[in-house]
Amino acid sequence: MKIAITSAGTDLSAQVDPRFGRCPYFIIVDSDTNEFEALENPNVQAMGGAGIQSAQFVANKGAEVVLTGSCGPNAFQTLQAAGVKVIVGVVGTVQEAVQRYKSGQLQPTSGPNVQSHYGMGYGAGMGMGRGMGQGMGRGMGMGRGMGAGMGYGPTQQPTGMGTPPPGMAQPVPEQELQMLKQQAELLRQQMDAINKRISELEK
Repeated sequence: MKIAITSAGTDLSAQVDPRFGRCPYFIIVDSDTNEFEALENPNVQAMGGAGIQSAQFVANKGAEVVLTGSCGPNAFQTLQAAGVKVIVGVVGTVQEAVQRYKSGQLQPTSGPNVQSHYGMGYGAGMGMGRGMGQGMGRGMGMGRGMGAGMGYGPTQQPTGMGTPPPGMAQPVPEQELQMLKQQAELLRQQMDAINKRISELEK
């Protein structure tokens, strides 16, 4: 069986990325042989429809199960139509996620756990634009930059995981906490890479 995991990196030690449609990489693991393939997500910068396109992408790669942090309705419906099971709320490393699934600790979900366009971000954050790593946009948003995207709105409240537009559901507290922890870990990895590069350039 092929399992597709949304990943922040290219190997099994990478963290599971909380976004489906706009994760940096998909890692496809063969559950029988434990062989894996890391695929760059071609839909990270898509203007729209990233969830649907990413769902089609992993389905075309032969994935039968998707492990991810969050999945919107369009992506969920596309995966279901392709016969792909979806498991959300997954955290930890890719390898840990696969092991938990194989041991029966993770069960398929019956529906999406976030609204459409969840990974795109609401408005501009205070990311630093061009730089190293994957900027996180509005907490879960994308954007090629090193900024955390925790921008401030008119009320001077962080818009990170905070106030979505009217009518959009908030993530449940446990889910939000998991995603924020993941985001903090991803940002820590980015800062390590940035500081390493700074040290190299200063030599």
